[in-house]
Amino acid sequence: SRFHEQDIGGGMDLQDFQSCEPEAFAMAPVENPKSFCMDVKNAGVAPGLMDFKHGTTTLGFVFQGGIIIAVDSRASMGSYIGSQTVKKVIEINDFLLGTMAGGAADCSFWERHLTRLCRLHELRDKERISVAAASKLLANIFWQYRGQGLSCGTMVAGWDKKGPSLYMVDDQGDRHKGNVFSVGSGSTFAYGVLDTGYRY
Repeated sequence: SRFHEQDIGGGMDLQDFQSCEPEAFAMAPVENPKSFCMDVKNAGVAPGLMDFKHGTTTLGFVFQGGIIIAVDSRASMGSYIGSQTVKKVIEINDFLLGTMAGGAADCSFWERHLTRLCRLHELRDKERISVAAASKLLANIFWQYRGQGLSCGTMVAGWDKKGPSLYMVDDQGDRHKGNVFSVGSGSTFAYGVLDTGYRY
């Protein structure tokens, strides 16, 4: 039970609290919840309802041996597919990668610009830039262009003196460090898989 004796006050006892605790998560009132989506689609009772949108999906996660980055390779705009072979992982240097989701031109341009800035840092300071500093550079650039129509959702991942690091940077200049990120319109599906399967 979630409730403990020391948490109870105000004239109520443990029985009162346990009586209002649900016994189990209620399942959908259908014959087979596991195959419900496919059953609806195959029956044709709700055309289009189960046609999920599969846009860009990029994901990254930290594990004991480093970081894994996975991306799709399709460039699309609505139902129009421009290419099936887009490179959505951009190599910033030998120890840093960036991913792109959103406007291909915006992401590609600014991550290539980040590559130049990181190389200049390396030449100037005689050491590789950290993952945190590289992601901060990108976030600062996006912050300056906030509200001007950029469309970028990126991850900056890599290995530095502190070990593996993963940051998510968006076109509003927001920057977050974490162990698991998924960016793009297909990220909800990726998070569903990661939530059930990710173990560190």
